[in-house]
Amino acid sequence: MTPLLRFVAVLLLAVSTAALAAEQVRMVETRILPQEQLPAAANASHALRLSLYAFRGTRWLPADIVAAVLDALPLLAQCGVAVAGVELRLLETPLQFHFYSTPVARELMREITVAKPAVFFVDDTYSEPAYDAEAIGLTNARTRPELVNTIWFAYGARDLPFALAHELVHVLSDSGDHSEAPDNLMRPETSPANTRLTDAQCSRLRASAEANGLLARRAAAGTPRK
Repeated sequence: MTPLLRFVAVLLLAVSTAALAAEQVRMVETRILPQEQLPAAANASHALRLSLYAFRGTRWLPADIVAAVLDALPLLAQCGVAVAGVELRLLETPLQFHFYSTPVARELMREITVAKPAVFFVDDTYSEPAYDAEAIGLTNARTRPELVNTIWFAYGARDLPFALAHELVHVLSDSGDHSEAPDNLMRPETSPANTRLTDAQCSRLRASAEANGLLARRAAAGTPRK
């Protein structure tokens, strides 16, 4: 699709979606992953609760989403982040919401209550350039505040578990920075060979995510919770 056609399509979607959203957007299923399935992180200082959103009628299968997320989350353990909970919510919406664009995504977020950080799995994107995924933290949400602390994945994203972990680091760190270090998870191109995070990257991730309410500090072993 050419840039002009994408632009026209986004405008048409935004106009038609606003009229349909209030009556036709609804949550039809919630799946809570059992605690025993979640990856453990020894001596973790912080805990993450992650929300996943998929759309009924798209090519994404819930089982594939869950499998990719469970493969991605252990990569955060190197930063002292444990997984406290993962929930997958299935939405039934008009077809327009199956395709990502900023106007349509903003309209969706006005119609549902979203626990963040949140990852949405859509059929495709109308954005230009058409990235496989878009992560939106505080710093790049000034013109689209409804989308803060969300990630949007188009179907067919390659190296999905590693791309998921990569985009989560962007959101949790509130940073669009990449790294040229060998084997680093934040290299511009995701790959199964790129999995490491530096101490500095982990420190920023924990500090920013805790300050922004995306990570909760865990009580030290033997310390009662208040």
